[in-house]
Amino acid sequence: MAQTNYKTVKEAKGLQVGETIKDFSAVDLHDSTFTLSEALKKGPVVVIFYRGQWCPVCNKHLSHLQDSLQLIYEKGATVIAVSPEQSEFLKRTAEKTHASFSLLYDEGYKISDLFDVTFKPDTMTTIMYNTLLSANLKKANTDDSQRLPIPATFIIGTDGKIVWRHFDPDYKKRSTTKQIIENIPSSK
Repeated sequence: MAQTNYKTVKEAKGLQVGETIKDFSAVDLHDSTFTLSEALKKGPVVVIFYRGQWCPVCNKHLSHLQDSLQLIYEKGATVIAVSPEQSEFLKRTAEKTHASFSLLYDEGYKISDLFDVTFKPDTMTTIMYNTLLSANLKKANTDDSQRLPIPATFIIGTDGKIVWRHFDPDYKKRSTTKQIIENIPSSK
């Protein structure tokens, strides 16, 4: 079997502010399809990548976001959280975080690849996630590669361009709700 050269966490750079996002769509935990171009007709879109329901830092981040969701909605923005986990695992995230925003299944890592945030953790890290945190990446994710997204946040303006990003390979460092709210462009 050919070994695919997946990016390491240091090689994934994330899209930059000013870059235009290609349209994408994905299915949420309720089997509804989210399409970026449709959402952008209503206002800016906040895209959050998270690793999975097994990640305590991700769950805390999404819970904080849920707590301030109304403030984001008041700025006219839509919020989506993107994970390589399949629907049954997205439902666990929703239970743990009470997220009422869209949790999207990034089938085949299409969205995380588009944003250049996909990486393959080293073997020891993968073993730790699967044993200590019960991530079960092979079962939960699209394929056996056990890749993950860097937990990044992007705000996309109605013109389809990235207006702000929080990108840090250190999974413990996340965007704050305050940063997100301050950087949502006026959609009026």
